[in-house]
Amino acid sequence: MKISIITTMTNPEARKDPWKEAMNCYQELGDEVIVTGKDWPEEFEWQQIGEYFQEGYNKASYDWVLRMDLDYFFHQKDLPSIIKFLKMNENVPVVSFPQYQIFTPDRYQVKTRLCNAFNKKMFNRIKLNGGGDLCQPTLDGKQLLHKDFPTSKIPIYQYDSVFRTKEIISHDRARFARAWEKKFKTFGDRGGPDKESAYESWFQMVSDRYKYHVHKLSINNHPRYIQDRLVDLNSDQFGYSAFGLKNTIRRSYSDYLTGYKQKYL
Repeated sequence: MKISIITTMTNPEARKDPWKEAMNCYQELGDEVIVTGKDWPEEFEWQQIGEYFQEGYNKASYDWVLRMDLDYFFHQKDLPSIIKFLKMNENVPVVSFPQYQIFTPDRYQVKTRLCNAFNKKMFNRIKLNGGGDLCQPTLDGKQLLHKDFPTSKIPIYQYDSVFRTKEIISHDRARFARAWEKKFKTFGDRGGPDKESAYESWFQMVSDRYKYHVHKLSINNHPRYIQDRLVDLNSDQFGYSAFGLKNTIRRSYSDYLTGYKQKYL
């Protein structure tokens, strides 16, 4: 069995993406790494996201295809278990992994289960065009949901905007808000087309979620690929203190209860 890993990358240095660290992780796990999205335009159409994912999937040569954003990492100790898990499930189209969403390096929330490993050897008709964001896997027009397929206990560590500054986040969130409104005719919870409203909406979302980041991590518990980058965080970067949230958050008993339910139930 061989593994292809697909990801997208656009101006990663300017966007403060941990792309070198991600490549080190992916190259250790995958037999090939395919990068798309290098020509991602400033003003884009929402459906282009799924199209870039699909381009990577179409180019993938091997049995299993793992779609990884540049802020997704596996822990080095889990790599053999990932291979074993994929081999055990060679007759299903997809499998999923729990996502550890990280805002500050000292804690995380289990945000969701990601259906991001696709069995191309047996089900090469998979498309990445489903769900509300038009990026989720489908087979013959039907969305493949994680609840219907095996889920590993092996986590994906997601470093959501950890290395970005307020300016980078504001700019990026506004771009995505404009693309969303153009496609779906509403800004929804994305604020608005300008940097200020898009950032405010994002920061409200972050504030709501950070309450549930109740599971603790030390730097040594993170994947080794990213540890040095985390140690070097500075006060301009979101991950340093979640722009102050780390020092002001007050978690209630119910917040802890919700956080533990999300992980264990």
